[in-house]
Amino acid sequence: MIVADLSQGLWQGMIHKFASWWVVLGLIGQLLFASRFVLQWVASERKGRSVIPVPFWYLSIGGSAILLIYSIHIADPVFILANILNSFIYIRNLMLIGKEKRASREA
Repeated sequence: MIVADLSQGLWQGMIHKFASWWVVLGLIGQLLFASRFVLQWVASERKGRSVIPVPFWYLSIGGSAILLIYSIHIADPVFILANILNSFIYIRNLMLIGKEKRASREA
């Protein structure tokens, strides 16, 4: 009986937590961020070699931005720092890809 009461309380607590829009936002950010690996895997399988398609970087930026907003809300300094730094790397990669495309068009 005690176990059943604890279990019921645990589930109610989890349901209450998942009902929060902030948790839903965090989950969306994490799903967006994780989907980039599925995209990369599919693109690599199609090419028969390891590739990182351009949409990978956009998914990275979108997921990281949403996770940054969520991490600021929960006030997690480790999570905040990780997502701020990652965004610079993703944006820089897009800048390098753009530079390479412009150079190949001019050649």
